[in-house]
Amino acid sequence: MTDPIRYIERTRRYYAALGYTEPYRWAQHEGAPFQPLAKPLSDSRLALITTATPIATEPGRYDATGKFFAAYSGDPAEEHDLRINHVAIDFKHTTGEDQRSYFPLHALRRAVAAHGSKGGRIGALTRFHGAPTNRSQRVTRETDAPEILRRCREDGADAAVLVPNCPVCHQTVSLIARHLEANGIATVIMGCAKDIVELCGVPRFLFSDFPLGNAAGKPHDPASQDLTLGLALDLLEQATAPRTTVQSPLRWSDDEAWKRDYGNVEGLSAAELERLRAEFDAGKAVAQRRRTS
Repeated sequence: MTDPIRYIERTRRYYAALGYTEPYRWAQHEGAPFQPLAKPLSDSRLALITTATPIATEPGRYDATGKFFAAYSGDPAEEHDLRINHVAIDFKHTTGEDQRSYFPLHALRRAVAAHGSKGGRIGALTRFHGAPTNRSQRVTRETDAPEILRRCREDGADAAVLVPNCPVCHQTVSLIARHLEANGIATVIMGCAKDIVELCGVPRFLFSDFPLGNAAGKPHDPASQDLTLGLALDLLEQATAPRTTVQSPLRWSDDEAWKRDYGNVEGLSAAELERLRAEFDAGKAVAQRRRTS
């Protein structure tokens, strides 16, 4: 098996090729807070935290109109249509059409209902919460993380599963996980960008070596989704120290072209790079208008 994609390095090269000369500074910490589960998972109330958007967009491509800028919450007993039209997701090798591969609500419901009268793996689900993806680490730390904490406390959450999508999403949920843990709520991240999460420093991380947008398992594969969630719950229960990373044994496919292709600018002409730069700038302008409207 080849090494995981180094998203920090890959995205830095990609944006430099587009003409953005100032590299983004990713969050970095040596240590991490750690909160053991205060009670057995079967007696715990669990929150799901997602970076997927509730705004209807077309699956399979980046769409800046889907960006949201304030936390939202949803009823876990209802059905939801969430999308991941984030920048820097590999829509060449995955489509984002099966939300259960990035929004594990159905797998969580099955974990609550498992074993029938004997009780489930999880005691109960609280509302789920949507976390805005901000490149501003200050906004995430000072605004979004405290708001997610407030909602988790309001719901009586004992623990949280956090599922990011794009590269910056991985930083966002890592900062939120750190904040929740420092304030008494145990967390586990299910993600695909190993370097970003580990640089930030988190308590528990289940790494799936899959294309971004599939941190909750393979699309249209409930067995994969249940296994992935089960590994995350095992980690939530069993980790004894912060910065504990476990890698899922699942493989995306025998063909690892997705690793070669991600953010690869080799062979692109000057005209193609100019087109990609224009598309990115247009997306930023749309997102800025949404932020200020």
